[in-house]
Amino acid sequence: MVTAIVHINAEVDRIPEIAQTIAEIDGVSEVYSITGEYDLLAMVRVPAYEQIAEVVPGRINKVPGVLHTETHVAFRAYSRHDLDAAFSIGLSEAD
Repeated sequence: MVTAIVHINAEVDRIPEIAQTIAEIDGVSEVYSITGEYDLLAMVRVPAYEQIAEVVPGRINKVPGVLHTETHVAFRAYSRHDLDAAFSIGLSEAD
C-alpha cells in the first residue's frame, strides 16, 4: 500500500463541498480541514505508486475549487495502529 499526504488550497467559501467531493474519490481515505498555509489535507492510499498520479493530478486537481496541491509520499508508517496491524496479519482469533 502506498500512502500520499496531499495538502490542498481551495476556494475558502467552498471548502466543505470541495472536501466532500474529494472524500468520495476512490483512493482517498480521509480528508481533513486544517489550519495554516493549506485548507485541506487528504490521505491517499493506493496499491501501487503509479495510481497516485491517477488520484492526485487525475482527480483531486480537477475538482472545481481546488487551487493548488502539494503531495508528499510516505516511505514508512510508524504509528501504533499500523504496527499492531502488521503484527496481527495471519493470526486468527484462536491464536
